[in-house]
Amino acid sequence: MLGSARSRRPMGITILHIAIAIALAFGSLAAAAGYWGVVVAPDLVRSPYDAAVIAASRTVERGRILDRRGAVLARNERDENGELYRAYANQAISQVVGYSSRRFGSAGLERAYSAELAGLAVDPLADALRKFGGDPYDPQDLHLSLSYDLQRAAVRALGDRKGAVVMLDPTTGEILALASTPTYDASAIADPSTAEETFAALQDDPDNPLLPRATLGRYVPGSVFKIVTAIAGLGSGAITPETTFPEQAEAGDEGLLVNGFRIRNSHSLREGQALTLGQATEISSNIYFALVGLATGGDNLAEFAERLGFGAPLPFDLPTAASQVTNGRGDDPGGFVDDVELANAAYGQGETFVTPLQMALVASTVANDGVLMKPRLVTALEGKRGTREIGPEQLRRVLSADDAQAVQRAMRRAVEGDLGRQFTSGAKVPGVPTAGKSGTAELGGSGEPHSWFIGFAPVNQPRVAIAVVVERAGRGGAVASPIAGELMRVYLEEIGE
Repeated sequence: MLGSARSRRPMGITILHIAIAIALAFGSLAAAAGYWGVVVAPDLVRSPYDAAVIAASRTVERGRILDRRGAVLARNERDENGELYRAYANQAISQVVGYSSRRFGSAGLERAYSAELAGLAVDPLADALRKFGGDPYDPQDLHLSLSYDLQRAAVRALGDRKGAVVMLDPTTGEILALASTPTYDASAIADPSTAEETFAALQDDPDNPLLPRATLGRYVPGSVFKIVTAIAGLGSGAITPETTFPEQAEAGDEGLLVNGFRIRNSHSLREGQALTLGQATEISSNIYFALVGLATGGDNLAEFAERLGFGAPLPFDLPTAASQVTNGRGDDPGGFVDDVELANAAYGQGETFVTPLQMALVASTVANDGVLMKPRLVTALEGKRGTREIGPEQLRRVLSADDAQAVQRAMRRAVEGDLGRQFTSGAKVPGVPTAGKSGTAELGGSGEPHSWFIGFAPVNQPRVAIAVVVERAGRGGAVASPIAGELMRVYLEEIGE
């Protein structure tokens, strides 16, 4: 008895310990609830799959979507029964703004920012406080960097052809135009009276108008990829702007033999001359850039492509497909199977696939003295509780300013040089120093190649960078280049602030 009495703890100490344990348990639960309710929940509720977001999208007046000058691109309407549906300004914006439909869900910015537009995504403190009363919704307007006028001009320029145009400010990353053709009537999808028939027709259309080609379309790049090879060659130290290759000068009509595979130029301009980087860019020499790729090495080419954004989806307001230099099946550090694949990739063929947005960022990085800016469409979200600005964000320095300026000079020769003008007809903006590179992406078989152009202007103080691709349209200099030149002119002379 005495032993058991000595081992027994005083009642007061036991109760105190129990109280502390209960307090700690409740404290942990409260902290966890606060974390999930204040910190995590706002991120979870932003998901377009969230039940609250889906319910609100059908019953709450959504915020508007406006272009850079305040033009309304998406607004609310009511049908004859008084139910809400969305209406859109023009088909030209369909691939960017998307649609919000009670029957078919949402796409584009309507999907990516569904919670904000429905008023369910606010700052964490306000989100926590609104649980205790008050209006639960704060629909926010999306303010875009997009120019409605430029977007329509881009769609008109593409016409009835399949393709894409991406235009952005290289110093801020602001998207000015993000056009994909064919377009579709988003208002007809959102309107309950026409949604079923419209959506069924779009799904059956072999031209796939629901595909946002600017961000999710992946294309063989052809010669526009030579700019990536130039960046990697200079950035790795494998070449300088004055590097020449005797093998290129000696190739002639027979071309360059790489492990039994023959690489030829598409023309005989300056045949027999050992070209510099600027000269090779001006006449778009496949052999020169194949040799640059081999000198640079697969690991360096892959590394600098990755710095530009290749290999993963780009950080952006909308979903993006990943661009690739190679499919990575080889033993080479860069993933290339052999020197044949590396040499072909260096001038934009082989296993290389890119999105138009990715190639616009390549041009933008060169224009911005080697600095890659994060691309962005949404510049502000405005609700009754205030406005949240979204400013420029630098992703990384890809290459030095000196190396970037060497590529700028080479791209300027490709547009304004005596020989370069033959390959980029119409790309020059009148009275404005213009840089660029055309591309003709061979696809094999008997079909026409994809027509490409990337570039920027003015060269000395860049305000716009551009990528244009037109599917199965022929030479880049004949189709994509004049589209790019005209759109840059329109922006610089008529639209740009």
